[in-house]
Amino acid sequence: MAHSKKIEILPPAEEPEEMPLPSDPKAVFLGGLFFLALLAAAYVAREVIMPLTFAVVLALLLQPALRLLERLRLPRTLAALLLIFALLGTIVGLGTAVSGPARSWAGKLPEGIPRLQEKLSFVREPVNTLQRFLQQVENFGGTESKNTAESAQGPTFLTRLFTGTRNFASGFFTTVLFLFFLLVSGDIFLQRFVEILPRFSSKRQVVEIDQQIERDISAYLVTITIMNAAVGIAVAMAMWLTGVGDPVLWGTVAFLLNYVPILGPVLGVLIFLLAGLLTHDVLWQALLPAGLYLGIHLIEGETVTPMLVAKRFTLNPVLVIISLVFWFWLWGVPGAILSVPMLAIAKIICERVRSLAAFGHFLEG
Repeated sequence: MAHSKKIEILPPAEEPEEMPLPSDPKAVFLGGLFFLALLAAAYVAREVIMPLTFAVVLALLLQPALRLLERLRLPRTLAALLLIFALLGTIVGLGTAVSGPARSWAGKLPEGIPRLQEKLSFVREPVNTLQRFLQQVENFGGTESKNTAESAQGPTFLTRLFTGTRNFASGFFTTVLFLFFLLVSGDIFLQRFVEILPRFSSKRQVVEIDQQIERDISAYLVTITIMNAAVGIAVAMAMWLTGVGDPVLWGTVAFLLNYVPILGPVLGVLIFLLAGLLTHDVLWQALLPAGLYLGIHLIEGETVTPMLVAKRFTLNPVLVIISLVFWFWLWGVPGAILSVPMLAIAKIICERVRSLAAFGHFLEG
């Protein structure tokens, strides 16, 4: 007679923490309406909200330096002024250093376009074929006139690309003003908010969220800035070695573009490809600057930075792409720059608030 074995199901060594989902339909509905209202306000009042958001991110970036100056017995107001003047001096210095070379390269474009057309003649026929195919697809199912089709075209990529940049530049003074007062008296908001909360547990939770946001986002922004500076230096040396010249200009371009995930490196490859084609006549030499830039970016973006940042937090890559595209559509280039820090802040808040823990887990990579 066969003896039957009793199968015992053992519980896991570590029971996963419960992450309750919102169960009240009214709360979910009102929360959704509130979220949509926030997005509508971010779009309608973007001339105010975008500089304020940028100032908050810059304040988080400058917090370690502000703490260091306070340890040196400098008054907080004086420390904030020194940091803002250092930031403005860096921007003005870089702008002055790259304005001359940028003007020189812009002057090369009119005379360089015929050379580019000659060098890229081997791709002219495939491009024309693709254009004819796309035109047939657009004309399929309708017989609109040419004028109607041209008038129906939406804004070009470059128009959309620089619309947000122009709007942000017009609010530069507002950003600096917000940044100064956030550095000087940013803790007052936290103190007042903690004072009005009724329970001690809620007070402690708010303080912990604020400390974690400041610690993690500051570390993330400082790490990204250092890595972007390293990319800029490496690209500047590569452009000098390949004979393109103007290493300060190209290093600055690589440094700034690296703040924009995905779109920045793609645009960088196109820019360095154009610079190589305008500089060299031999095809492989013309392609070398773009290839070196892409290689540097892959080493930094796929190896070094993930190892340094992953210890702090990881984000769902699909949601990073969605956030990037959405904020680029809403605010232009500044929105693309701010998309990852805003997503990281949302993840930290959701992880600390029990009713939003499930959403924070969903945001995790």
